Amino acid sequence: MSEKKLPKEAYGGISGKDYVPYITDKSKKGTNIAILIAGVLLATIFAASTAYSGMKSGLTVAAGIPGAIIGSMFVGVFAKEKGILGKNILQGMSSGGESIASGMIFVLPAIILIGSQITFLEGVVIGIGGVLFGIGCSSLVYSYLIVEEHGKLMYPESMAISETLVASNAGGDAIKFMGIGFVISGIINVLTSSFLNVLNNTMTFIGSRFYKWKFSTEVNPLLLGIGFIVGLEVSLTMFAGSILSNFGVAPLIGYFTDMAANGAVVWNDPAIAINQMDVNSISGSYVKYIGAGMMLCGGIIGALKLIPTIIVSIKETLKAKSSKDGSSEGSSSEMLILLGGIIVGFVGAFLVSQSITMAVVGAIVSLILSLLFVIVAGRLTGTIGTSNLPVSGMTIASLVILTLVFVIMGWKGQADNKSLLLFATFMVVAISIAGGYNQSQKVTYIIGGSKREMQNYFTIAGIVGVVVVTGTILLLSSQLAITGSDAPFALPQANLMSTLTSGIMSGNLPWVMIIVGVFMALVLFFLNLPIMTVAIGFYLPISTTSIILVGALIRVFVENMSKTEAEKEARVSNGISLSSGLVAGGSIIGLIGIILQVSGVIKPNIPTGFASTNAMALIILAVLVVATTIPIVSSKPKGSQK
Repeated sequence: MSEKKLPKEAYGGISGKDYVPYITDKSKKGTNIAILIAGVLLATIFAASTAYSGMKSGLTVAAGIPGAIIGSMFVGVFAKEKGILGKNILQGMSSGGESIASGMIFVLPAIILIGSQITFLEGVVIGIGGVLFGIGCSSLVYSYLIVEEHGKLMYPESMAISETLVASNAGGDAIKFMGIGFVISGIINVLTSSFLNVLNNTMTFIGSRFYKWKFSTEVNPLLLGIGFIVGLEVSLTMFAGSILSNFGVAPLIGYFTDMAANGAVVWNDPAIAINQMDVNSISGSYVKYIGAGMMLCGGIIGALKLIPTIIVSIKETLKAKSSKDGSSEGSSSEMLILLGGIIVGFVGAFLVSQSITMAVVGAIVSLILSLLFVIVAGRLTGTIGTSNLPVSGMTIASLVILTLVFVIMGWKGQADNKSLLLFATFMVVAISIAGGYNQSQKVTYIIGGSKREMQNYFTIAGIVGVVVVTGTILLLSSQLAITGSDAPFALPQANLMSTLTSGIMSGNLPWVMIIVGVFMALVLFFLNLPIMTVAIGFYLPISTTSIILVGALIRVFVENMSKTEAEKEARVSNGISLSSGLVAGGSIIGLIGIILQVSGVIKPNIPTGFASTNAMALIILAVLVVATTIPIVSSKPKGSQK
């Protein structure tokens, strides 16, 4: 096909079985050894960078479009004969690695936070079981979700990726801007964090007397890039949560703690007197539990709102007819993958459980809950895409159910809690991989690639992602164990998981603060505000949400500086590419720096003199904003370039 656009039927208006894809030659394949090697490399990069950035910020960035851009460049240089089908496989494998990280980091680090240890074997076996089960279940409902619902489920991100692949002649500009972002992020990260750390990149202001408040900004290119990508609405909503936490709830608690009698101590730290608490202690011992209650309530409400979707998905799946249009391609491999997931899941259950009974009960409950939410994840991906997929909400709902089962069975020790969190890791991996897999299969259907090829290569990418993310978490374990205001990784979701399971199983959960958070979330629900977004902002350090907001404000500035719609569209597209480079550069450079520190090649350094001041951080912020904004604002639509 010579035209550089998708057929209009790609967006609907025709029965799925009658749709004619962009590539009609079914004999063409998109894979060879070069594509496999590149796909594994991209899956590794996106898994590691997403794990790092997600644990840092609580947010993750979908890899489909960046994977399509980088894949287009690679295919153009090393595998030109594979064309758009090769590019599609590479974007799918990129999504496979990212999907694993986007789920696994919500739960697996919680094991470290409860004071236990993870072995590489435990993480890999449980993770691979989740990958196989999630892909196997998703493949069984492929005919319904992808073919029969064509035009009804819009798969917005799949269509955006498909358009990117078709218009891959635009990949040059996108690669250039990703490179600019990577260089900016790399330089600032080398100077301020894991490598040399000769310059301070955090501005902090604390009110320590009558009104105990805190404002801080971490000048982090990775977080700024995330802000540009997610936009003003999400960034501002998260920042509002931080404002409520740091300038509303914390000062109010501080006002009353100053009145406490001598000898009264903090509930979870007897070494600290209540009337001597600073804002950091107030946040760590009180405010964060209110935030946990907000996230818990948000997750449960999100799960309850999914009930109609669950019912519809199951009913439609059960009555969906097996089609003869080629969508059943690879049905035997689907069953093998699903069976493999069940077998590996049970093997993992016996590996991590404290008894045979726990292994059987935990595995059965986990498989049932996973099956339920995998189907829901596939349907929601068709409605809102993977970037907005409520993985944490579905995981919280699953985890609470599984925790109650454990408590009823009398499994309440720390070792039992570790087993519980590993079962939850299986579930979250299955849920998150289902979203990425369905998204990639929809692209394959639209473009005209092989369903079986995408299934097999996506599975490989998912397994690679499990190995990489588990290794990354183990590598960072000493830093992940650090809690409090100075923690290098925020881990909002993992902190919530550890707080919930430990508190419910021990009976020591501070229910008053949890309930306060629940009612705050209910107020947000009645006001029709996004509970989880506000709650994550409430829980995250304000240093994180403030720099994310700066990135979103740069996007607003870029949009307002554009005179025409075409100019705005081009600049925002280039800005997203540059921001993807900021995220990739910050994640990869930061991870390399930590590896060098752990191996002793680099010794940790503390900035001194002027380099350690707030003024230095302000200068770096100004440099980052200018260096990011100028290339974006200077870009023009392709047709207007001379």
